[in-house]
Amino acid sequence: MKTRWIAALALFAILLIHGLAGAERTETAVVMRVTDGDTLRVMIGDRAESVRLIGIDTPESRLNRKAKKDAERSGEDIDAIIAMGKRSTEFVKTLIRKGDEVDLEFDVQTRNHYHRLLAYVYLKDGTGRMLNEEIVRAGYGSPMTIPPNVKYRDRFGEAYREAREARRGLWSDANDRASCVTRITEAGKTAFLAVVPEPRGLWSLEED
Repeated sequence: MKTRWIAALALFAILLIHGLAGAERTETAVVMRVTDGDTLRVMIGDRAESVRLIGIDTPESRLNRKAKKDAERSGEDIDAIIAMGKRSTEFVKTLIRKGDEVDLEFDVQTRNHYHRLLAYVYLKDGTGRMLNEEIVRAGYGSPMTIPPNVKYRDRFGEAYREAREARRGLWSDANDRASCVTRITEAGKTAFLAVVPEPRGLWSLEED
């Protein structure tokens, strides 16, 4: 009987811990600035945080190591890549601005190796739209899936296909170059899936 009680208490403790963890998966934040097409600076309470949007990737908007690497890998002019990145950033600024409240939803992993928060960002404009998805749907970003954060992978893939078919945003001048737009990283290895046409100015799908 005593063993059963111990087992029951252990099970209750596990369920309680999981319940509390689930209750902590969202936060409300105030936008400080749009850093680039897939990164924001926000305030959560009294602390400032950089937020990397989960599941998507946009071109670099300024000269840095990743922009140089993208240019080397693609053979594209670095200025063209940065110009696309600036277009993505400007699009995001049409959706959110300094002082706006947003809701952050977290997945399994909450921070990347740069210690940035990883989140799905929701606009509080009465529409309930997810910023990550809107960027891809408008053609200013591509899906980038890095486990264990895979919750909305299918939604981002559908938004991407919709943007490509409608030739929106950066896809408006797309050529027939084929590349990979979904990255899955497991056990220290990287695999590229979903080969589809990319626009001029190919950027690499490396989390920045």
